[in-house]
Amino acid sequence: MQSFFHLAYHVNDLSAAKAFYGNILGCKEGRSTDTWVDFNFFNHQISLHLGKPFSTTLTGLVDEHQVPMPHIGLILELNEWQKIAKRLCLANIDFIIPPSVRFKGQPGEQHTMFFSDPAGNPIEFKGFKNLKQIFVK
Repeated sequence: MQSFFHLAYHVNDLSAAKAFYGNILGCKEGRSTDTWVDFNFFNHQISLHLGKPFSTTLTGLVDEHQVPMPHIGLILELNEWQKIAKRLCLANIDFIIPPSVRFKGQPGEQHTMFFSDPAGNPIEFKGFKNLKQIFVK
């Protein structure tokens, strides 16, 4: 059975969100009103609603990096991750954690990057050479 994930959260500017998610990340826009917009977020649905974005802190310690908590995330095959990393670099995105490899040479080795949308919502993209390694200890 194929499942789709849905997540709704606040942004403070729908125009900026549409430009970021649509133009920079390449997500297709779905339904919208004056107060929210849906996106196909890599075959999952996100709904961005006008409001106060959630507060975050750099309190998640992962492989010697403080990561923003909470954050949304996406796991991609490595070649797709590399394409997105290149798009973000070309768009001069300010990374919280720039594209890098963690757990190198260990089970679960992954490429990762953290950045924020225009409202400050942190996003992590992970890339795996082998998706079967996602849950390996």
